[in-house]
Amino acid sequence: MAIITRSQFTSFAQSKAGTGGLRGVVNKTRMFSSTATTSIFLSHSHYDKNVVEEAKIFFENLGINIYVDWADQTMPENTNGTTATRIKNQIISGNDKFVLLATNSAVASKWCNWEVGIADPFKLPSKKIALLPLADNSGTWNGNEYFQIYPRIERNLTKAGSYNYFVFYPDGSSETLYVWLRR
Repeated sequence: MAIITRSQFTSFAQSKAGTGGLRGVVNKTRMFSSTATTSIFLSHSHYDKNVVEEAKIFFENLGINIYVDWADQTMPENTNGTTATRIKNQIISGNDKFVLLATNSAVASKWCNWEVGIADPFKLPSKKIALLPLADNSGTWNGNEYFQIYPRIERNLTKAGSYNYFVFYPDGSSETLYVWLRR
């Protein structure tokens, strides 16, 4: 198992985006697809806008709806208490799953850590929370110690010799990302 680097993630997303590329994906498309049966609240740092667009492609290619707060037109322009209330509602009841796009910027973000704390009691007991750690291109990831209690999405070489994505649990068990998303 291995934490994915940003360049590996970008390469995968670009291959799925096709000739249209990645620019403006979140802004040009709706936040939700009408055919998906599962939705994800994507916690992220606003410094990682490009990576958020890549994550949107990554999950949509798996048939999953993505909620991104800054693409939600009902959100206030400037963050305030209303922002926090709406985010809390999206985390708890607005989406099936919670994924922290755990870049180094997100790990340092007060908002992302707050969102993990909100999601924990509602999503962890039912295994509906996961981290998607993305190391910088040198392989450095600054994860916090308490992140060790959460499942994480990582890329792994399969017996067939190709790469697949898995959710690894703290107890050592795992399942494919595809299975986790549909549970």
